[in-house]
Amino acid sequence: MYNPTDLKKGTVIQLDGQPYRVIDYNQKVMGRGGSIVNVKVRNLITGAVLPKTYKGQDKIESAEVATRTVQYLYTDGTDFHLMDPTTFDQFQIDAETMGDAHRYLHEGDEVGLQFFGERVINVELPTAVSLTVTYAETVVKGDTTSSVLKDATTDTGLVVKVPAFIKTDDIIRVDTRDGSYLERQK
Repeated sequence: MYNPTDLKKGTVIQLDGQPYRVIDYNQKVMGRGGSIVNVKVRNLITGAVLPKTYKGQDKIESAEVATRTVQYLYTDGTDFHLMDPTTFDQFQIDAETMGDAHRYLHEGDEVGLQFFGERVINVELPTAVSLTVTYAETVVKGDTTSSVLKDATTDTGLVVKVPAFIKTDDIIRVDTRDGSYLERQK
């Protein structure tokens, strides 16, 4: 159980049997009246964001969310298959739970799976991944007076805005949080 002042950004709590992560925290001290804590929480299953207000004596239930490192195996077109490399347990995840995470993954890559009870609620990607450019538009000489960005398609199907010097078969680092280009690998 948490007290309202224990809540910080990133804390996972349980409301009405659902897991929520605190995404914003604000505390107001009211003199003799104690303090009030205003938080915004995101439902880890549906993605809905709710504002909540707690007083000093309220108790908040903690959520038991576990993360396991798993290996991405393959997709059969509708579902994604992953495996725990230590126990060899296999997990089948639907496209809604996977989201756009598959656009950053090659077969054999490791990701984190978050569980609430026995249910998979989220796929945690590494902050950056390396992808191979399979197609990059050519830039006309003379169009490079300013920083020109062009579209490049990667081997996973992700389209990324990259600088003009990136060519087909280059390996680039991509930020998985927003899909932006970070650097070209040597």
